[in-house]
Amino acid sequence: MSGGKKIAVGILISFAILSFGTFGYMIIEGWRFIEAFYMTVITITAVGFGEPHKLGDAGRIFTTVLIMGGVGVVLYLVSMIAEFVVEGQIREVFGRHKLGKKIKTLKDHYILCGYGRVGITICEILSSKPLDLVVIDNDPKKDELLRKKGILSVRGEATDEDILIEAGIKSAKGLITALGRDIDNLYITLSARGINPDLFIMARSGDVGSGKKLLSAGADKVVSPYRIGARRMARILLHPTVTDFLELLRDEKNRGLQLEEIPVHSSSRLIGIPLRDSKIRQDLDLIIIAIKKADGKINFNPSFATTIDTDDIVIAMGESNNLMELENILNPVN
Repeated sequence: MSGGKKIAVGILISFAILSFGTFGYMIIEGWRFIEAFYMTVITITAVGFGEPHKLGDAGRIFTTVLIMGGVGVVLYLVSMIAEFVVEGQIREVFGRHKLGKKIKTLKDHYILCGYGRVGITICEILSSKPLDLVVIDNDPKKDELLRKKGILSVRGEATDEDILIEAGIKSAKGLITALGRDIDNLYITLSARGINPDLFIMARSGDVGSGKKLLSAGADKVVSPYRIGARRMARILLHPTVTDFLELLRDEKNRGLQLEEIPVHSSSRLIGIPLRDSKIRQDLDLIIIAIKKADGKINFNPSFATTIDTDDIVIAMGESNNLMELENILNPVN
């Protein structure tokens, strides 16, 4: 039986004894309800206050029975409440300590600031990928929910530099700030860039004019959910078939056709190999949409003569299992 259920049972038994004692004094001694209730309370709590009236022999016997049964129940209830509170606090302290030690061992992980409507969706997508994620939110209920889901979290204000450091920002690879207020996202961006100059920062923007401020503060990318939503609605009206196709590619639950970007490691056996000789199309039935070179130039619809080089990023489309096989070929150390 859990601690909460034990406390509930103890309360029910205490109420039953309190009712038993009150009505017992009313019947045996003929006292008024308030007098009988008062006598029952001081008896089962053993506080030793004076009796409302002198007890007869029957009343004394009843009081003895009430003491023997009631005091033990009250002590049991008090001990259960104390155990529930103390154990809960100890469990939380040890849980936080264990969580903090685990976060300290992370490297090249991602930090998500804010577990609201936007943050929840981001978290669901990132959690489906083989990467480490730490979520920062100041809501205790959300913190508990994240722990139940097995997602690392830090409870506190993401605008606090100490909280960012606790989330491992010094060794993180990227940070996403998705709070509802632009001023908070701006402050987090400034703090994060100051702590880790090499950090990739993506910031949520609500107002039209805040995007430039966030970029000036150090954000690498600024995303406005409202503008994205408006553009999507317009595209659905103008290009419904294209939009359906893109949605199919973006659907994380879709195990069929997908679009993926794969970094090329120097240990890949396809380094320096032209696409026509890589057999990516023949063996894996994948379409190479583009190749982003190390200098940032993107080669869309590359020709069969295009070679794959170290630090390229290959953007391919096809079935998920074939994409995973290509990732093992291009990035075997992943």
